[in-house]
Amino acid sequence: MKASEREPTYQYSESEVSQRSQLAAEFLAKRSRLNQEVDAADNKLLKRIYNVDHNAYLNGALPAETKELLGLASSAVLRCDDCIFYHVIQCYRLGLSKAALEESLTIATVVGGTIVIPHLRRTYELLNQLYDGD
Repeated sequence: MKASEREPTYQYSESEVSQRSQLAAEFLAKRSRLNQEVDAADNKLLKRIYNVDHNAYLNGALPAETKELLGLASSAVLRCDDCIFYHVIQCYRLGLSKAALEESLTIATVVGGTIVIPHLRRTYELLNQLYDGD
């Protein structure tokens, strides 16, 4: 599979997501600003880690959509709000249904236990902003 074939096709841009959700807009703006801070350090090892992270979610034996749902469930179990928001936004951009994300979050809550619930609450606020009216 060529590198260009591995890149997923997004239905929505980050700009469109930002217009749909204030939470997403704030998250994406802060993430971009903080990534610039990291980039300014010009640390080769960190650049490699960022590259591995990016490439992990490309199409391969599993489609990017499945990988993003796996990332979402893992992030919820690990209780990382930044990661949860990132994967929710990516799933939305890829055109996944709210039901698919909710199912992934249900599995994460079963695996992670009730300690996941506070993160689940914040996640549903983002989900409802993104999927309102869909």
